[in-house]
Amino acid sequence: MKYRESGVDIDAASQALASSRAAIRSTWGPAVASEVGSFGGLYRQADGSLLVSSIDGVGTKLKIALAARQLRGVGEDLVNHCVNDILVQGATPLFFLDYYGTGSLSEGTFVAVVEGLAKACRENGCALIGGETAEMPGLYHGEDFDLAGCIVGRVEEEDLITGAMVREGMRVYAWPSSGLHTNGFSLARTVLLEGDSKLPLEKDPGGLGSSLADALLAVHRSYLSQVRELRARHPIAALAHITGGGLVDNIPRVLPMELAVEIDEGSWQVPPIFRLLQERGRIEQEEMRRVFNLGLGMVVICEEISPQCASKLSEPPLAIGRVLARGEDAPVRFHAG
Repeated sequence: MKYRESGVDIDAASQALASSRAAIRSTWGPAVASEVGSFGGLYRQADGSLLVSSIDGVGTKLKIALAARQLRGVGEDLVNHCVNDILVQGATPLFFLDYYGTGSLSEGTFVAVVEGLAKACRENGCALIGGETAEMPGLYHGEDFDLAGCIVGRVEEEDLITGAMVREGMRVYAWPSSGLHTNGFSLARTVLLEGDSKLPLEKDPGGLGSSLADALLAVHRSYLSQVRELRARHPIAALAHITGGGLVDNIPRVLPMELAVEIDEGSWQVPPIFRLLQERGRIEQEEMRRVFNLGLGMVVICEEISPQCASKLSEPPLAIGRVLARGEDAPVRFHAG
């Protein structure tokens, strides 16, 4: 299967954004310090520091959470996803706002989601200061609801991570994901939960070590503490949050144009949920790399981390590759380890 067959066209979305670039840039003044397509938007304050903002949603993971009646986790997913997006530029989260849209408000569902938002905000040192709840029965049906959130953080100019310091010969590291995080669920639902051969959410289909629901709904990790801990001991040249587009589309967002990365596909353990998806959906490896994170949630590019430094980290990142000259090849290359 292809992601497009489940209703999501990454290329069309990229083209739409490219076509909107001029309109977006027409609103900018001198305080805007980022480009269209950055993980977070940068806005310079009078004191020289930068506000960093991002907005995102949870996608159709919501439908699985509703079916499994596991709703608190999607609130955590949303906050952690947004925290990671501004973390890529070195920002510390300040505050968060949410949007909850539904056809008919269910108090139990709403409270569970907000409790998840609040839990993740507390864990990330971020204030949940506002939101919008909208009931639109003509747009949402039954128990369906949508969830989105906006985060604002702050970073000093000297602490900003831009990727400009990435050099040939640097190493590529990554911290593992907990599963799909919040991307690729339209394809996952099509492969695993639709049609005559759909799998039951409450059972382990084999090899997962948990129910299918628990594997699919594993909470999107925040990497705030891991990044802070590493930065205190070792300079970071670039970070990439592996969301929609996978390793293939997200790493180039933080690379200088003349550089590429080579990834050793044998350097980490791919979680069994991805093997299940690939086998049942007969999904080609190239498509898997572009749709899913494949078990890696945050990529770090830096000089080699010494064993002494790694021993002081509570969770050292995995070494997965290296930076090289781009030439005419793709910016992300893979080889079997």
